[in-house]
Amino acid sequence: MLQDGQLYIGTSRNPDDSLNKGEYLELKFGNRHGLITGATGTGKTVTLQVLAEGFSKAGVPVFCADIKGDLSGIAAEGEAKDWVQKRAEQIGFTDFSYGKSPVIFWDLYGEKGHRVRATIAEMGPLLLARLMDASEAQEGVLNIAFKIADQGGLPLLDLKDLQSLLNYMGENASELSNQFGLISKSSVGSLQRGLLVLEQQGAANFFGEPALKIADIMRVGADGRGTVSVLAADKLMMNPRLYATFLLWMLSELFEELPEVGDPEKPRLVFFFDEAHLLFNDAPRVLVERVEQVVRLIRSKGVGVYFVTQNPLDVPETVLAQLGNRVQHALRAYTPREQKAVRTAADTFRQNPAFNTADTITTLGTGEALISTLHDKGAPSIVERTLVRPPSGRVGPLTDAERKSLIDLSPVSGQYDKDIDRESAFEILAARAQKAAEAEAAKRAEEENAQNQSDNASGRWRLPGFGDDEPAQNSNGSRNGGTRRSGYQRETVIEAAMKSAARSVATSVGRAIVRGILGSLKR
Repeated sequence: MLQDGQLYIGTSRNPDDSLNKGEYLELKFGNRHGLITGATGTGKTVTLQVLAEGFSKAGVPVFCADIKGDLSGIAAEGEAKDWVQKRAEQIGFTDFSYGKSPVIFWDLYGEKGHRVRATIAEMGPLLLARLMDASEAQEGVLNIAFKIADQGGLPLLDLKDLQSLLNYMGENASELSNQFGLISKSSVGSLQRGLLVLEQQGAANFFGEPALKIADIMRVGADGRGTVSVLAADKLMMNPRLYATFLLWMLSELFEELPEVGDPEKPRLVFFFDEAHLLFNDAPRVLVERVEQVVRLIRSKGVGVYFVTQNPLDVPETVLAQLGNRVQHALRAYTPREQKAVRTAADTFRQNPAFNTADTITTLGTGEALISTLHDKGAPSIVERTLVRPPSGRVGPLTDAERKSLIDLSPVSGQYDKDIDRESAFEILAARAQKAAEAEAAKRAEEENAQNQSDNASGRWRLPGFGDDEPAQNSNGSRNGGTRRSGYQRETVIEAAMKSAARSVATSVGRAIVRGILGSLKR
């Protein structure tokens, strides 16, 4: 599998179906990103498993999402099946053997793996706006909310923290607009409704602490093999926007946290982005531009990003141009859009004079692909029609008992399974509101006590409801103010607390938090 710094993917064939040569992915170009495409049922998941096993054996950690549940089998030794043995013999893979990879299972819901979370502050306004499908005006208000929180010492950890801050902004929209720009109460209300929708969709499971440590998905075992982190995404896919935003957040965390390493001999991490079309569907132009920037720059940090999707048209051209290693499984060409996708896929390869690339794409069998990887000085190889090698691990899902056993023995067992709810914006704002209420009550009591002492000194006896508490009438029948504070209006508890927060913001500019390309925190 690993030969002189190369990963064996499969064996190519000549037009007469005779064996040609082995097809490899060079580890030193593993961080030049890649693309795996093909119609449903053509073998994309098995190809992903083959690459993940190869990178792991080479000592490269891998992160991937398990959309259908069958990728979990990578953690178990493969089973002798007729098609596996037949494929190994067909491609002359004489040293094929079964084996398993070291795996850590993750799950946003904590059901099929260790809980994985991020805080609202770490997510940032850009990705959160994408998650909430916010309008431009709403995204502006969300940016102001993060500005207030970052500068004002109000940690945003979970949904209730952001909800509390939005309540404050709605109550004090006029005052805050003078300092930060227009804050529309309607936009605040829309964001609050969006948070409610997120909570109903299960996003509350994701936001909170302890937040995922990037080091825990970049583990290399004592045996030198890279750990394969598998995200259970079958339930998560019920909310595709949350799935795409979560993976994009992870990518941005890697980009912000990892140091520059240039072009290492092998990647520090390989990140498989399955169902990649969900990332770009209806994405605003600014987000696509920043994703392109992250993909272009993260290579120098030793991270390879591999997009997996059905159609090459799912990935914008600006991103597609960054993907050097290509695996193209069969595509259908029944509709004009599908025919365009076939032509697009064919045009991205370095052509092989031995066959017509566009025609071949529509006739590939299951487990067969057109493959072109980077070689020599980074130039793409001529595309070859290739039979993909069988994986060493199980092709199919683990049983519940097998999964639970691996979770219990995981190196991160117990680190992420218990929620932590430390003091954050919700508690701070509530405490300020309570303090303001107590101060207001004390002030009123002091004023009433002073009034009583004044009344006692004058020798008058007053009884509410008998006219003594009413102001005297003037000669024209109108009432004067007397000693009664007719113009006094009590400041609400929320207003008092939030004005205190606003003053805190105004004096905290020097402590502003720096955010990166995708709005996530820079540590």
